[in-house]
Amino acid sequence: MGGVIAGDASPPSDGRPGAPLIVTEDADLLDDLLRLCAAAGARPEVHHGVPEREGGRDTWASAPLVLVGDDAVDRVRGAARRRGVVLVGRDQDDSDVWRRAVEIGAEQVLVLPDGEQWLVDRIADVAEGVGRPALTLGVIGGRGGAGASTLACALAVTAARARRRTMLIDADPLGGGLDVLLGGETADGLRWPAFAQSRGRVGGGALEESLPQLHDLRVLSWDRGDTVAVAPQAMRAVLAAARRRGGVVVVDLPRRVDETVGEALAQLDLGLLVVPRELRAVAGARRVASAAGMVLRDLRVVATPGRSGRGALDGGDGLDAGEVARLLQLPLIGELPWEHGLVTAQDGGQPPGGLARGPLARFCAAFWEQLPADATGGRV
Repeated sequence: MGGVIAGDASPPSDGRPGAPLIVTEDADLLDDLLRLCAAAGARPEVHHGVPEREGGRDTWASAPLVLVGDDAVDRVRGAARRRGVVLVGRDQDDSDVWRRAVEIGAEQVLVLPDGEQWLVDRIADVAEGVGRPALTLGVIGGRGGAGASTLACALAVTAARARRRTMLIDADPLGGGLDVLLGGETADGLRWPAFAQSRGRVGGGALEESLPQLHDLRVLSWDRGDTVAVAPQAMRAVLAAARRRGGVVVVDLPRRVDETVGEALAQLDLGLLVVPRELRAVAGARRVASAAGMVLRDLRVVATPGRSGRGALDGGDGLDAGEVARLLQLPLIGELPWEHGLVTAQDGGQPPGGLARGPLARFCAAFWEQLPADATGGRV
């Protein structure tokens, strides 16, 4: 039986993108699914069986998500196989449910009420029009003062200059705030304390719109208040929301790896370990790499000039960059160049990487252009 159910509390979607399809005659199950769709901000289209083609429109094939009630298995068994079909039931002890799922080509079996949060998240994803997730890049210092925050900012600024949708996330609560490094500490928008205890799903669009926009990118930074911790579930939710918006997400990470940082590492496509060309820095970086590598699949080295008494980015010297990578047993991305007057430029409001023809910006631009496809998961 086709058509939208009369009296449906959720109006039909008229085929607009992001509208899930519900197939069921079970009134109680339908009430639950409509409630979950409402919680996810989606307006589903509801049918008793496989919808008939109308005006050249094939709702069964085009819906981004199809929720088939366990009562409707017989009515959809002959439908064309497609991705994104979820079989939804209520019986926790039904051992035969997976057989029925295979018969209709369902990718997932969901039993309510246990699977409600997963389903809300999945529905919200399609309602939000999620495409390819963002390339998510983390930057970690091998030791304090290595220049990781400077590189993270420069990578984000350079990506935004190349017209990529870019978000920079400050995951180091003791770093002083990346908005300061970008010259935007007074810019309007939310900082981490507003999200630090988030639970459940964070909307990608709402997150993006709530953050300060600096140098054509969105920045989630720390403020100068007393909050210095993010709950692990909040880090997970915020990063997942950022990734759903596509483009590029750059995360500035602390050197310690706790449960919250582990949540960030788990969502990275690639990590850059910034290591000065000094034996002592390499020794410290080895510990950081060991901890991060327990979660992060792809970690690579960016060497920087050694201190020589003058700081990590001011032209010091030490080990060869290749030797640094060899000692750490990690692939080498390259050596971060010394940029004369970098600190002075920042004091004058120029962000790291802000000078398009400067050595730092050129390094970052080359990185984005040459990043191997296997590091991106095909997401750039």
